[in-house]
Amino acid sequence: MGLPILQTAPHRRPVVTISIIVINFIVFLMLLYYPSLIVPGALSTFDAQRELAMTPIEIVRGERLWTLFTAMFVHGDWAHILGNMLFLFLFGGPVESAMGRKRYLLFYFLSGLFADLFHILSIAFIPPEYLASASGYIVNPWVTPTLGASGAISGVMAAYLVYYPKSKITAIYPIWIIPLILVLPAWAFILIWFLMQLIFGLISLIGVFSSVAFWAHIGGFLSGIAMAPLFLDPRLKALIREYKHLLERYGKMFLSGMYREEDVEDYY
Repeated sequence: MGLPILQTAPHRRPVVTISIIVINFIVFLMLLYYPSLIVPGALSTFDAQRELAMTPIEIVRGERLWTLFTAMFVHGDWAHILGNMLFLFLFGGPVESAMGRKRYLLFYFLSGLFADLFHILSIAFIPPEYLASASGYIVNPWVTPTLGASGAISGVMAAYLVYYPKSKITAIYPIWIIPLILVLPAWAFILIWFLMQLIFGLISLIGVFSSVAFWAHIGGFLSGIAMAPLFLDPRLKALIREYKHLLERYGKMFLSGMYREEDVEDYY
């Protein structure tokens, strides 16, 4: 999968997005170096991560429901958090600008919640005989903790797709040792990403497990697609309606001095 490094959608100062990123890094560093300050009694980073992570069977039993929230701020290693925060930084700012800060924050957490619920639901479709690996080690996702912000970020990417399908994404694709840099329409980059999640998610249902919760990504993305139109800032909705109405009536030349096209036309 390509690593996005630039995007062209317009955005204002992403206060909420930056705040979420800072909190994630603070929690990560605290868990890495001072785990007992985050989780009293924790003897190691692993102990603290496991305490804050979401375990599907516990949620089904109605236990430790608060981990649905805390798991969004816990990451396994540097690669995990750096990858997630890069995606959030690039896609979050434009989405936050389109929604407004309060709506965006609620949208982010709802996407993360739906991502966890999709992950739990997907496990119910795995045949019981596939819950043990051929090597004899138990690979049972019901009792495997999940952590990370990727489910919520998948929802943000979905909203970006809804709002800015025509924007451009510059991404690096590693081809052996040679980096290939491509500029793709946002709709192409994000749909390729989603197709990969769907393929690996379907493979996971037949017992080929990985450390990635693909169905959490799928769930966050689908919920983001559904919620994005509802969370768009009403003032921006009115601006888009007015712009499109006047565009149909008077044409683009007449409107050239009234609106900045890049501020309006990229949405939807």
